[in-house]
Amino acid sequence: MSESQASGLKLEPYQVVLRPLVTEKGTFLSEQYNSYTFQVNAAADKNDIRAAVEELWDVRVSRVRTQNRKGKPRRHKARKGYTSNWKKAVVRLHEEDRISFF
Repeated sequence: MSESQASGLKLEPYQVVLRPLVTEKGTFLSEQYNSYTFQVNAAADKNDIRAAVEELWDVRVSRVRTQNRKGKPRRHKARKGYTSNWKKAVVRLHEEDRISFF
């Protein structure tokens, strides 16, 4: 049972995938390996991410990999703090499917 389902939390697809990450590395992954990167809800598991991407973009997902990213230390004048922790997902699609963000 997934973490989000175990806690009784049912996330909608637009709550699971927060935004696509359009970076140089992500663009390379999409062109070479048909993989796309997203910032996702920290409570979502791989099954939730797979279902959300398939529903939002009408594609077939073949593999999902996730990373929990730690916040980095930052300073503003004399105050010290950290950026927020966040979760990243790399989603590989079926060879025939593509996602166009622009």
